[in-house]
Amino acid sequence: MAEIKTKPTPVDVSTFIDAVEPAVRRDDAETLCTMLERVTGEKPAMWGPSIIGFGSYHYLYESGHEGDMCRLGFSPRKAELVLYVLTDDPGQADKLARLGKHKTGKSCLYIKKLADVDMAVLEEISRDALAHMNAKYPQ
Repeated sequence: MAEIKTKPTPVDVSTFIDAVEPAVRRDDAETLCTMLERVTGEKPAMWGPSIIGFGSYHYLYESGHEGDMCRLGFSPRKAELVLYVLTDDPGQADKLARLGKHKTGKSCLYIKKLADVDMAVLEEISRDALAHMNAKYPQ
């Protein structure tokens, strides 16, 4: 089986954020880092080369594939912020409708800049995602 590339690394989160471009993305990354640390009660850690994660859990699929991943996380990519906070909770759709300008993928929330969204709603989505993860993957 192939080695999982997204795993904790010793890279310093502050050093990584300091190198993020453009400046608005760097500022947004600092804001998200502070918010997700508050929500999770966990210190940030780098997962792979570009994901800032909070906490961890172990998963095992029916296929036998297993690994570890951060409970919540984000990546400040050049084009947009990618937040790993989406769940299969049907109630999340109502919150996303109130969030502001965004796109979604299977488990990813894409935001161009935090100024486009309601931060209180984003924090609510993050808290709900953490509760979902804690219920599905108890610590």
